[in-house]
Parts: sequence; C-alpha cells; structure tokens
Amino acid sequence: MANTKKPWFSLVFLSAVGASGALLLSACGQGAPAASGPASSDTPSSSPMSSASSAASSAPSSTSAAPSGGAAPAEKPPADNGLCKAGDVSLSLGGGDAGAGSEYRPLLIKNTSSTPCTIQGFPGVSYVGGENGAQIGPAADRDGTKGAPVKLAPGQTAAADLQFAQVRNFDPAVCKPTQVKGLRVYLPQETASKFVPLDGLGCAGTNIPGKQLGVKTVHKD
Repeated sequence: MANTKKPWFSLVFLSAVGASGALLLSACGQGAPAASGPASSDTPSSSPMSSASSAASSAPSSTSAAPSGGAAPAEKPPADNGLCKAGDVSLSLGGGDAGAGSEYRPLLIKNTSSTPCTIQGFPGVSYVGGENGAQIGPAADRDGTKGAPVKLAPGQTAAADLQFAQVRNFDPAVCKPTQVKGLRVYLPQETASKFVPLDGLGCAGTNIPGKQLGVKTVHKD
C-alpha cells in the first residue's frame, strides 16, 4: 500500500496559497463604490446655505441708505423772485374822474427801495374804519384779466385803477352807509398790508346790489 502522507512542505505551501486567496477575495468584495465622475479639487461644492448667503449679498438693496447723522437735510426757503414787498413801496391815490355813479382813481405804487422789484396781478383792496381798522363791507371785485409783469426800478411807479361806487345810490337799509378812514391794500402775492388814507362812505352791508369797490390789474404808470 502506497504511502498517502504528503510532505510537510506541501501542506505549508497549500496553507499559504489558501490564505492569500481568501485575502484576495475579501479585497474584491470590499471594492470602492462607483464614482459618478472624476472629483475636482479646484471647485469645492457649496452648501445651500452658503449659496443663499451669496445670493442675498449680491442682490441690490431696495431701500436707500439714511443720511449720515439720521436727520433729513433742511429744505431751502422758497425764493421771492424779486417781487415787490410792502416794505419796498409807497402807496397813494391819484386824481379821479367821475362817471355813471362811480369815481375812478389810480392806486399809485412807487418803488422806494434801492433795488428793482416786479409786480403782477390784482392788489387786494378794502375799506377800513373805526378805531381798530376793521374792514367795512366786501373787498374790491377784480375787473378784467391779469396783466403782464411790471418791473419797477428804484423810483419808478406802477398803477392799478380803482372804482369807487357812490354808496348813496344804494338803498340805505341794504347799504348801511358807514364812515371810512382809508383803504387796506395788499400787493399781489404779499401777506403784509399797507394803509392809504381816504375820507368817505362805504357800505357795511354785505348784500348790496352791485359792488362798492373794483380793482384792475397793475400796469405801468
């Protein structure tokens, strides 16, 4: 009977081969997952949060920045465009003409300042009386249309024609005739008034059938 025992070195060789094969199979079974493409080390991926932050910082702002100091800039006062003011002129009444129940006299407006000024439109005119300069009756009605600007050099004069109705021609019960001491006059686009002395009668009543005063636009004298 033949001897079936293998030499010891054969057993050792087979054991070594078997261990190597097991290791090789184990390595193949643990292979790396398939990659979708080559990774680029030059372009790191950005997270959603970092993308949103970048978009927000690059978007234009819809509101303007507040002025430094937190206060709005002061508005410039409106220019008066060289208009004649009450303190720039003197007022007086020129000679009159009577006709059709009224008297017509020019209101003379003289530039007494040292600089030119401009006047345009209708003065505001009313009777005043009493001890406190109270207005008597309605103010003057405007007659005609607004004229062109009139530029007055120092010492020059413009005029606005006034109509004074004969108040005695009105029903006394309606007119309520009252002694007046003068006229209160406002230049066009002016809030300060001037006083022009005048003795006469005005209607204190407010329902007279007509007008007691009329005024036309300013024109060059």
